[in-house]
Amino acid sequence: MRVQVSRWAFLTYVVLEESFHALPDHRMTQTPAQKQETRLAGAGYRSVPREFVDPPSAWNPTVGLFFGGYALAALTIWGWFQGGWPLPLLLCTGFLALHLEGTVIHDACHNAAHPNRWINQLMGHGSALLLGFSFPVFTRVHLEHHSHVNDPHNDPDHIVSTFGPLWLIAPRFFYHEWFFFQRRLWKRWELMQWGFERSIFLVIVLAAIRFDFLPFVFNCWFAPALMVGVTLGLFFDYLPHRPFTSRNRWTNARIYPGQLMNWLIMGQNYHLVHHLWPSIPWFEYKPAYEATKPLLDSKGSPQRLGIFETQRDGYNFLYDILVGVRSHKRRRGKMRRVAKVLPDRRMQRGWLSFVDSLAIKTEPKRWKSF
Repeated sequence: MRVQVSRWAFLTYVVLEESFHALPDHRMTQTPAQKQETRLAGAGYRSVPREFVDPPSAWNPTVGLFFGGYALAALTIWGWFQGGWPLPLLLCTGFLALHLEGTVIHDACHNAAHPNRWINQLMGHGSALLLGFSFPVFTRVHLEHHSHVNDPHNDPDHIVSTFGPLWLIAPRFFYHEWFFFQRRLWKRWELMQWGFERSIFLVIVLAAIRFDFLPFVFNCWFAPALMVGVTLGLFFDYLPHRPFTSRNRWTNARIYPGQLMNWLIMGQNYHLVHHLWPSIPWFEYKPAYEATKPLLDSKGSPQRLGIFETQRDGYNFLYDILVGVRSHKRRRGKMRRVAKVLPDRRMQRGWLSFVDSLAIKTEPKRWKSF
């Protein structure tokens, strides 16, 4: 006799089975009692509480960041042309203006900046113009990153983080524009929007040349944008995803809790929370993390910065700052070809061992819903 099992009963079994059997990173050091306690804690949670993923209120901190960024930009313009402010001060105000808008464009691309769709789009395009970005490019490329985290072939941010030194991470963001067109990611009117935003950028630069305010553009817009590019690359791309090996949704990013960092980088130290539930706005990452910590513990989600915990971590971080080029193919790859020009066997073996130690060994993706 065949027994019929409903689809919902089967899914319930899968959810409960995974909740009881997933273990944290430190499971090898836990006692049996601690392991049982962790399983039971994780079994009580299946997702983030609903209030965190609901749309934000009309007047929320992201709206404040949007207007604050433009106010600082206006202050920078006044300080250069009328106030006679010193350049270091103008660099700071310009940097802060763009730093605030970086969080606005990020939340807007997830429709988490404002509950009204049109205002959310307005905030996204407005922040993109100040940053010198294109909102359609940022949105489509960033959503591809979410779909293919740590995939060497399909995650555009993987290229930004692992194809060069950290001090040159900002220029690698131009790769996003190429990725957008190479993958033909635009939808409906987005190609026209890209053309409009790039036209505005070009008009500003040409006007700066014609009316002799190009020094202002370089010193108070391009230079702060370069600084913000390094900040975004480090705190949005590199630190949250290193060592770039996991493709499991519970471990493909990390959390490093801290009140000060939470405000300095506006919640990106809780980056895994954002990847798990992208509709949560930045100002609710921390409370969402605190509400779901038992679940994250049960899944083995990384909750440490992981840079200086071991000597190897420290050396890897130093290498990424200075060089940052890594092979993605163990036992083969372009970096191994250098061994052919080395004079003796010992140096060749040493080089091959060094390259293999730097290789990023990405795990196969495991499809898990909870």
